[in-house]
Amino acid sequence: MTTTMQVSPRAAVIPLHAAWGAAAGVVGGIGMGIWMSVSRPMMDTAMITMVAGLLGSTNAVAGWLIHLAIAVSFGLAFGALLGSYAQKLVPAAVLGLGFGVVAWLIGAMWIMPANMGMPVFEWNDVTSSSFGAHLVFGLLLGLAFAFIASMMGKKRTGSA
Repeated sequence: MTTTMQVSPRAAVIPLHAAWGAAAGVVGGIGMGIWMSVSRPMMDTAMITMVAGLLGSTNAVAGWLIHLAIAVSFGLAFGALLGSYAQKLVPAAVLGLGFGVVAWLIGAMWIMPANMGMPVFEWNDVTSSSFGAHLVFGLLLGLAFAFIASMMGKKRTGSA
């Protein structure tokens, strides 16, 4: 016996948007990672090595790998949750910036300090630099998503 299931076009596009979001997360992650590699808000320690501390390392390469994995995960979530609204540059940029702020609140203000035995939701030199880095991430994430959506939309419709 065969059963068929109807899937709405809106629900069917979520995995596609998630994939585009993951790719856009790499773009945003690279931009943010550069910021974190040059920013040294605490005792001449690059922020990217602080990220490596999440897994007990001080190696910048480990920090980059952890950071990019997180960026891809947040990009995937952005695409799945907001991809339908982030098809054009301006809305995508605004949504990306807002998403960057949410990522900052969750990651840099709560999870990372809690994991490292530091006070959570505390404004200091590290969290203020991290705020700027997350805005860069969100902006690049949103813009890259809109660009990918535009290019893939043209490819799917056969437009030039």
